[in-house]
Amino acid sequence: MILQRTLKQAISATGVGLHSGERVRLTLVPAEPNSGISFYRSDLPEPVTIKVDPLLVNDTRLSSTLVTATGVRVGTIEHLMSAFAGLGIDNLVVEVTAAEVPIMDGSSAPFIYLLQTAGIVEQTVPKKFIRIKQPIVVVEDDKWVRLDPHNGFKITLSIEFDHPAFNLAPQKVEIDFANHSYIDELSRARTFGFMHEVESMRHHGLGLGGNLENAVVIDDEFVLNPDGLRFPDEFVRHKILDAVGDLYVVGHPIIGAFSGHKSGHALNNELLRKLLITPDAWEYVSFSDPQDAPSSFHRIPVEV
Repeated sequence: MILQRTLKQAISATGVGLHSGERVRLTLVPAEPNSGISFYRSDLPEPVTIKVDPLLVNDTRLSSTLVTATGVRVGTIEHLMSAFAGLGIDNLVVEVTAAEVPIMDGSSAPFIYLLQTAGIVEQTVPKKFIRIKQPIVVVEDDKWVRLDPHNGFKITLSIEFDHPAFNLAPQKVEIDFANHSYIDELSRARTFGFMHEVESMRHHGLGLGGNLENAVVIDDEFVLNPDGLRFPDEFVRHKILDAVGDLYVVGHPIIGAFSGHKSGHALNNELLRKLLITPDAWEYVSFSDPQDAPSSFHRIPVEV
């Protein structure tokens, strides 16, 4: 049986928010089976718990941000959610002391390290997957995303930037998790931004915590980070890392193929919302025999 997962013990880290610039302490706390992923704003006079839900992703300006009906926010959740998906974490409480998850180094690798350090345990309840039965498509001008039936999990994404730094490597990548490791292929890919956008971002209260330690920064011609890129195609790999996290907001691993062109947080979330209102397009499944599950989900490491 493929079982749900949580952590052996709580673990904490401290960092700054990419957009707020605020210092924040993050604590990952084990949770009961079937409880899912929740964020807990412990810094508020009356602390608030926000269960991850596609319908609560109500701000997608340069990140995925949960916003409740009363305006309580937890921002930049996508890299952390991507790490949870990469290691198959089903149930966890994420306690934060500010309105944003710390950016760490701009990738999901520090979160992978935290999760593996805390230790991952299987629980006694079957993991629930969402299996795609019919295509779901969202198109906006020249941008599009889609989910298709596929006996596994794979992502194919392309980006389009007419810029010297991007033209050095392919701007389209496919990652089939039946053959590729999330940790090796995606986790170290960092978020990126352009110098010419910084002034506008900061005018809108965004990017206040960004620097060369937590993002790839590009001027009119070059990557400004002294050590360069971690992958020749790091930009599109980071977009795939983001997509993994954005999709995991649905609360369960997806058995299907995700593809897109020039996609971002807004389109990814719109796709999930369309999926949820199309009940004939998907179903919940569990596997009493692990060998019946797609091989994409056999590669995820676990410590018991």
